[in-house]
Amino acid sequence: MQKKTVWIFNHYAHGTFFNKGGRHYWFAKNLIKKGYEPTIFCANTRHNSDSSIPIQNGTYELKYAEGIPYAFVKTTKYKNGIERIRNMWNFYKNLFPSTNKYSKEFGKPDIILASSVHPLTLLAGIKIAKKYNVPCICEIRDLWPETIVQYGSLKKNSYLARLLYMGEKWLYKKADKLIFTIPGGKDYVEEIGLDSSKVRYINNGVDLDEYNKNKEEFVYSDDHLDNPSTFKVLYTGSMGVANELTYLVSAAEEIEKRGINNIQFILFGHGSQKEKLENYVIEKGISNIVFKGKVDKKRIPNILSKSNLNVFTGKHIPLYKYGLSLNKLFDYMASGKPTLSNMENGYDILSKYNCGKTVKGGSVETLVEGILEFYHMEQEEYNRYCRNSLSAIQYFDFKVLTDKLEEIIIES
Repeated sequence: MQKKTVWIFNHYAHGTFFNKGGRHYWFAKNLIKKGYEPTIFCANTRHNSDSSIPIQNGTYELKYAEGIPYAFVKTTKYKNGIERIRNMWNFYKNLFPSTNKYSKEFGKPDIILASSVHPLTLLAGIKIAKKYNVPCICEIRDLWPETIVQYGSLKKNSYLARLLYMGEKWLYKKADKLIFTIPGGKDYVEEIGLDSSKVRYINNGVDLDEYNKNKEEFVYSDDHLDNPSTFKVLYTGSMGVANELTYLVSAAEEIEKRGINNIQFILFGHGSQKEKLENYVIEKGISNIVFKGKVDKKRIPNILSKSNLNVFTGKHIPLYKYGLSLNKLFDYMASGKPTLSNMENGYDILSKYNCGKTVKGGSVETLVEGILEFYHMEQEEYNRYCRNSLSAIQYFDFKVLTDKLEEIIIES
C-alpha cells in the first residue's frame, strides 16, 4: 500500500500529547503501524489549564510524542466567554500559515481529517484540503449549534443560531465524508434535510493494551476503594452542570435513609459543581459518599477495577435520541464491571450489549432502584454483566476503530 500522509486537525488535542492517549493520539499511533504518516495540528494552549507550548518562531511549534508529530498552532490564552471565541478564531486563522510552512518542509497531505468540537476547525479543513486538492473528512464530535440550543445557551430562532445552522449544512455538504461519534448521525443529517450517504460512524473507545497495562502499573491505594465489606458505586470524570451529579448525590442520600449501610459512593473528578455538591453532602450529613478529587487518568483503570458498579448521570435532552459518545462509558466497560446510567438515549450501548442498564425516566427514584438491583443481584447474573462488558469493549478498542477509519480514508 502506498503511504498516505494524514493531517489531523483537532483544536483540543493538546492534552493528548502529554497524556500519551486520547482519540487522535490513538488513531495516529495505529495509523503509523499501518504505514501512514499522520500529523496532529492542535492549539498550543490547553483547555481548562494555564499550560501552553511556547511558539519560538512563526505560528506553530513542532514536537513529537512517541513518534507522533504534533504541530502546536499559536493561539491566545483564555478562561472562557469571549476569550475562548478569540482562541478558536486564532486557531482557525493560524492553521493556514502553519500548514503552508509545514507542507514546504514535510510535503503536502494526501487527506485531511478535521475534527470538531467547534465548526471553525471543519471550515479550515475544507479550505486547506481544497488548496491541496485532497479529500477532507469532517469528524463531528459535537452538534453545533444543536447542542448549545438544547442546553439553553442559545435560542433556536435567534439570528446567530440560524446562521450557525446554515453554516452547519454548508460544512456537511462540502465535506467528502462525515464521521459522527454518535451512532445516530445519519438520522440527524436526514432530519436537517441532507443526504446521509457520506455519513459514517466511529464512536469513542479505549486502547485496551494501554488500559490493561495502566491497570497493573498505576495502582491507586485508598481505604474506601480497598474496603472488601462495601458495595462500591463509582463515578469518574467531570463534575459540571451537564453531568447532573445531584441525581447521584440524592440517590446516595435516599439509600442511606433506607438504612442500607454498606453501599459506598466514591466520586473522582472535578468541575464547576464539585464544591456545591460537597457542601450539600456536609450540610445534610450524608456519610456514604466521598469525593476524591482529580487523579491522573492513568490511574483510572486500576480505580475502576475495584468498583462494583460504575455510574454516570446527565441532563435529559432530546439530543440523546441520536446516541451517546461519552469517553467514560468505554473506560467503564473496559473495567469489566456493569454500568448504570440515567441518560435515556437512542442506540443504547448498555442495552445492546447487556453490559449495564439505563434507568427509565431519569429520576432519583429510578436511579436508586437501579443501584439496588445490582446490589441485590445474584452472583451468576452479576458475573454475566461483567463478562458482557469485557466482550463489548472489544468492538471499541482503538485498533478496531482505526480499521474503520482506514476504510473511510481509502474510500474518500
